[in-house]
Amino acid sequence: MGLQTLRSEDLPHYTYDDYVQWEGRWEVISGIPYAMVPMPTIEHQDISGEIYHYLRVLLKNCPNCRPFLPVDWRITEDTVVQPDVLVVCGKVKRLKGKRLEIPPAIVFEILSPSTTRKDRIIKYQLYQEAGVKYYCIVDPETRSAEVYELQDGAYGKQDNFKDGKIHFDLDLCGIDFDFSEIFQE
Repeated sequence: MGLQTLRSEDLPHYTYDDYVQWEGRWEVISGIPYAMVPMPTIEHQDISGEIYHYLRVLLKNCPNCRPFLPVDWRITEDTVVQPDVLVVCGKVKRLKGKRLEIPPAIVFEILSPSTTRKDRIIKYQLYQEAGVKYYCIVDPETRSAEVYELQDGAYGKQDNFKDGKIHFDLDLCGIDFDFSEIFQE
């Protein structure tokens, strides 16, 4: 008797209710768990902190948008992710609780060897389908970022940045994000 091929319906399928019971850091995408270990590198954390701090400064006077460091974003019952840095627009003053349930306006994912495929392929598709207006993939090794903008339901690449500015058009405000502020030597 030969080895049977494993089918997707034979695999366990996890939901948000399962996810909240787990210890450690996880994401669940279409019912499939992804461990978020090992901890991010020092470069990853440094860039993440720089992006978050810079967004706080840029959005200081915008009453409608706020940056966040990783927070649970429940997209569907079986998909929960934790973007590295995100900007949420809308009723942000009333955001409370354990999770976000609306799409961010901007997501920054910082690549690491263990997340590159997930960030470039799986999350790219996921964020596009969920309606994230801007998706920024940041590479700490090359100290650069690729920026994608949602246009007619699909991402269009805006540019690669090591320095230079991009305008993010947000709800009730807009910001000029200068990548040279992030990738300073």
